[in-house]
Amino acid sequence: MTRILEPAAVAAYHRDGFVFPVKVGDAAEARAWRDALEAHERKTGTPLQGNWRHKTHLLFTWADMLVHHPRILDAVEDLIGPDILCWTTNFFIKEAASPGFVSWHQDSTYWGLDPDDVVTAWVAFTDANRENGCMEVIPGSHRVDQLPHLDTFHKDNLLSRGQEIAVPVDTSKAVAMPLAAGEMSLHHIKLVHGSAPNRSADRRIGLAIRYIPTSVRQLKVRDSAMLVRGTDRHGHFDPEPRPAADLDAGALAAHADAVGRQVKALYQGTAKTEFRA
Repeated sequence: MTRILEPAAVAAYHRDGFVFPVKVGDAAEARAWRDALEAHERKTGTPLQGNWRHKTHLLFTWADMLVHHPRILDAVEDLIGPDILCWTTNFFIKEAASPGFVSWHQDSTYWGLDPDDVVTAWVAFTDANRENGCMEVIPGSHRVDQLPHLDTFHKDNLLSRGQEIAVPVDTSKAVAMPLAAGEMSLHHIKLVHGSAPNRSADRRIGLAIRYIPTSVRQLKVRDSAMLVRGTDRHGHFDPEPRPAADLDAGALAAHADAVGRQVKALYQGTAKTEFRA
């Protein structure tokens, strides 16, 4: 028995590497998520950037509530089982009429997670469509071996290393995944995917939540993660605390520690010591 996904959707995920759309909340809920983010941005006078776009759920109670959202976790449980860690969160924000893009890549390239039983829930805070650069995927590409990637560190690439697949990608097979605000897509860690710049007059905001079964290991560093459902019988990751209040001392300390570990894993072999803005 599945909790929320139809058996056909679960089969499609394993066959194609993705499933969409899955409803998380309605338009009002999505507006509340966006309002919470933008209230913080108004206080600081700048868009969320740098380290705070990553592991954001350790900093803000509203982001923490989202990674614990029962509809998200029910769908993830249908795919990877009942014992679930949130490994990280990453905001992908494309400002209106901006050149920011995501090159064709596989998430698995630098993450260090093994085995590859890892799912991303990409939650739309705003509508995501072709005009503003919704995600595009290559169906079934998660079933091929890890592909070689080239680091570009391109200033407009939203990925940590500007990484892109170093062999030709047959874009004629690409499938766009448009989402309405409040919906999510689910995709496998090895699925080839990317997205174009935002050519619209509004921001395109999405939060990628990376979930793993508790049996997964980190091969590069001693990492941390947050248990969001079930029981961790393996102890491969140090536990992360939920924030008691937005940006309180405990939240800031937990975030700094967790991001420091993740930077070491993702930027291994480079001189980088923090996430790019």
